[in-house]
Amino acid sequence: MATEDDKGLHSKAEEFLQAFKKGAEFTSELMRENERLRYRVLQLEESSRATEGRSEASEESRRLEARIAELEREKEEILGRIQEVEEENQDFATRYVEIEQENNNLANLYIASYQLHSTLDFREVLQIITEIIINLIGAEEFAIMLLDEKTNELQAVATEGIDREDVPSAKIGQGVIGGVAKSGESHFVEDVESYVSDLSSPMVCIPLQIKEHVIGVLVIYKLLQQKSKFDPVDYELFTLLAGHAATAIFSSRLYSDSERKLSTIQGFLDLLTR
Repeated sequence: MATEDDKGLHSKAEEFLQAFKKGAEFTSELMRENERLRYRVLQLEESSRATEGRSEASEESRRLEARIAELEREKEEILGRIQEVEEENQDFATRYVEIEQENNNLANLYIASYQLHSTLDFREVLQIITEIIINLIGAEEFAIMLLDEKTNELQAVATEGIDREDVPSAKIGQGVIGGVAKSGESHFVEDVESYVSDLSSPMVCIPLQIKEHVIGVLVIYKLLQQKSKFDPVDYELFTLLAGHAATAIFSSRLYSDSERKLSTIQGFLDLLTR
């Protein structure tokens, strides 16, 4: 039979085993908790590294976006500059064409002026004026009318595209032609394309004058088919004709008159010396 001491010893052993068992369970629970916490720490570290990576990636992305925007601005500036250069080149090209045209016009004006004073033959002067009007102005139907101081009328002395007999004479101060001869001011119709030919009311009427003295007029009734309006050079040619052609005509007529008178005088002298 167990004694009281044996019972007490067995009871203490049971208590010890229970305490040891609880300690083992507690230790095991601590180890599991420690493992769980360590795993959580690893998760947090991974999450932190991922967050930092995303933050770094986000920062790099922002830098790239900023650089792209800067490059876009630079591209727009370059494209704008290219457009400006292209416009400047176009302006230069247009100006170059204008200068070339001006040079050609000046050359034509010089040639026309030189030709007008290259002869003292009246018929040759009229022919030169006719060629200038056809080739440089582009007129198809026109007439050169000179003042007959005996009758005080303007009469056609040369024509192109129309018969000279069909051009009516005009008294100074009467109608468009007579009015231009009196005032010395040129006449132009406002709308060339809608003009209807009228021999008494020309499309263009230019006075041929020396200083204030009008010796005749140039009248234009029709332009060549390919010409629908007057160019700036045409008005310069009209100005040239108003002065230089008048001088050439006046000089050639004086020369012709003097030649005729000289021939007459020479004829009388021949008769007297026979």
